[in-house]
Amino acid sequence: QVQLVESGGGLVQAGGSLRLSCVASGRTFSRYAMGWFRQAPGKEREFVAAINWSGTVTSYADSVKGRFTISRDNAKSAVFLQMNTLKPEDTAVYYCAADSIGFRVVLPVSSVEYEGWGQGTQVTVSS
Repeated sequence: QVQLVESGGGLVQAGGSLRLSCVASGRTFSRYAMGWFRQAPGKEREFVAAINWSGTVTSYADSVKGRFTISRDNAKSAVFLQMNTLKPEDTAVYYCAADSIGFRVVLPVSSVEYEGWGQGTQVTVSS
C-alpha cells in the first residue's frame, strides 16, 4: 500500500495562496490516480480535486474550480495542490489519497475509492 505525507498548510489571509504537497512512498506512484480531500470541523470529508496517473485528466469540486490547480511529478512521487484566492470557507484539514485504478477517464469523487490517507495538513484562511 502507498504511504502519503502532506505538507504546506498554514495560516493565510483571505485572497492569499498556498501550495500543498503530498509525497508518496511504498508502491509505484505513477500507477495511482491521486486525490485531494478536505474536512472542516463538524463537517463530512469532501472531494477537492483529483488527477489521473499521467496528469492528463483532472477534476475539481465546483467550489474550488478556477482557484485551485492539482498537478503531479511522477519522478518525485509527489502531487501538489496550488490554492489561489483563498476564502475563509476553504479552512479545513487537507488530505491526499491514492486511487489504485490510475488510468480512469472519469476520476472518482468518493473517498471510499481512495486509499493510503495521509495525516493531513491544516489550512486556515482568516477574513
